[in-house]
Amino acid sequence: MSSPAALRTARRWSSTVIALVIVGVLLFPLYWMVNASLQPGQALLSIPPKWFPTDPTLDGYRAAFDTQGRHLVISLFVACGNVLITLALAAPLAWSLAKFRLRRAALLLFVLLIVQMVPGIVKANSLFALYSEIGMLNNTIGLMLAQSTLSVPFAAVLLRTQLREIPTEVVEAAALDGAGSWRTFLRIVVPMSRNGLITAGLFAFLFSWADFLFAITLTSRDAVTPVTVGIYRFIGANATDWNALMASAVLASIPAAVLLLIAQRYIAVGLTGGSVKD
Repeated sequence: MSSPAALRTARRWSSTVIALVIVGVLLFPLYWMVNASLQPGQALLSIPPKWFPTDPTLDGYRAAFDTQGRHLVISLFVACGNVLITLALAAPLAWSLAKFRLRRAALLLFVLLIVQMVPGIVKANSLFALYSEIGMLNNTIGLMLAQSTLSVPFAAVLLRTQLREIPTEVVEAAALDGAGSWRTFLRIVVPMSRNGLITAGLFAFLFSWADFLFAITLTSRDAVTPVTVGIYRFIGANATDWNALMASAVLASIPAAVLLLIAQRYIAVGLTGGSVKD
């Protein structure tokens, strides 16, 4: 009969093996994307397929940079702009909801939650009609504002939970020292809520970077097309050039992956902040 220690060891090993299998299945598409991007186009049609790039080539990446380089820069510009807009609007709103006794604050919070449930196609069609009237179609600023309709409500709800944990005594001490509301917010509240701001900013960046619906609805000129739409149109024009297609997908994945790796320790704290206290 097995001892309790042996049973615990067996359970740990079985859990580890199951976790590794699940991770392998989830990461396999990413591996195959990188593998395909390094192989010549005709090698991908071979039977059986090549599981490793035995004869790697960077031709796909050269083609991807030539066709998608501009779109990558546009996506980076729009995503960073959306982060600034989101934090500039969501942080003061979240602080007001967290610390000030606003009339109908619960209703405002409910509206923020409802806004996130509105289907994206509804927002996109409404904004298309509005932008066509005021001349903001094919405009990167207009695209930032459109994407902020997704990220601002999410960031406000996320930040409100964490900002409620800032001690009232700290704010009162700043007021006694003569600091006004905005100075207290910028000098005291913002530094103390760094983790939440980084988390909210990262999600705003990812919302914008992965956006396809707003981008394809509100832009038609190649000069202002983000990378998601650029790859979509590239697929339509180069359906058989899998080498360049996979290279474009790899390049489009790198910024988000790098940001996640850099900010992962802030994300864990930012998402769990306020989870204990009501």
